[in-house]
Amino acid sequence: MHESAPQRVIVILGPTAGGKSDLAMELARRFGGELVSADSMQVYRGMDIGTAKPTKAEQAEIRHHGIDLVDADEEGFTVARWLQVADAAVEGIRARGKVPIVVGGTNLYIRAFLEGLDDAPAANMAFRAALDAVPSEELHQRLAAQDPTAAARLHPNDRRRIIRALEIAHATGETATERRTAWNEAGVAPRRDDLFTVILDWPVELINRRINARVKRMFELGFVDEVAQLLSRRGLCAQARAACGYEELVHAIGDGRRAPRASDLEEAAESTKIRSRRLAKQQRTWLKRFRALKPGIAFDCNDATTVAQLADACAAALARA
Repeated sequence: MHESAPQRVIVILGPTAGGKSDLAMELARRFGGELVSADSMQVYRGMDIGTAKPTKAEQAEIRHHGIDLVDADEEGFTVARWLQVADAAVEGIRARGKVPIVVGGTNLYIRAFLEGLDDAPAANMAFRAALDAVPSEELHQRLAAQDPTAAARLHPNDRRRIIRALEIAHATGETATERRTAWNEAGVAPRRDDLFTVILDWPVELINRRINARVKRMFELGFVDEVAQLLSRRGLCAQARAACGYEELVHAIGDGRRAPRASDLEEAAESTKIRSRRLAKQQRTWLKRFRALKPGIAFDCNDATTVAQLADACAAALARA
């Protein structure tokens, strides 16, 4: 028997490995909800283990949207395209008398869903083509000269985001950091009046421990085989390849003509942990902006926190909203 369904779109935010999906599933069970993924890498088919995509059993129990939208070798998937899918999913869920629950940790996707898309310049394919032959390290150096704050935030191998930052500066005359700072200082202006935000936050040492355990589990579940199979088929587009863990394993596996060395796989696992912890730090920084959103609830989680406790508190807060 479902609890009385709230007339809200529930949005669950938090760092990677912070328990968002478990809470989303529990709230969906209680309220008769359906889930909308706001994870930029779960859109790719075949990228399952490394993105912590909902299992087949979870998808069979609760309907999910926003996952498996394109093949992993398809270039050019955009946040605008995802937002169209997400908005249509929310309206469809509502039409079925269900509760939409948006869950994910991709900051840009969450920002787009909460506030809509900004007026960032469109992709300039000629500008991008001119950078095709430029090594990633050199691109990062160019960005550091123009926008040291953005360069410090981005990994030197994060080619896609580095090029986008250079592209924004080229098109607008403003650095990506200047535009980002202006948005941060503007405050949150939700585009909908039916949102209820749930924030899961964790102390650094605890979330790092959870991330390490998740990465270890990913490798135990066959993450290496997953990436090898993707590479043996049609490969990964640049955007998909840049995902945490995938980039590291692509480097470890190489061209696939030899079995990866154990030392290479161990290094890939450690690099994935480090990069995932860095991602969680960025996500937690963004969460501070959304704590002021009302109605909503924020939790400072610890190892004693249970999904049932979180769901009970969410249900009570929703009843008052």
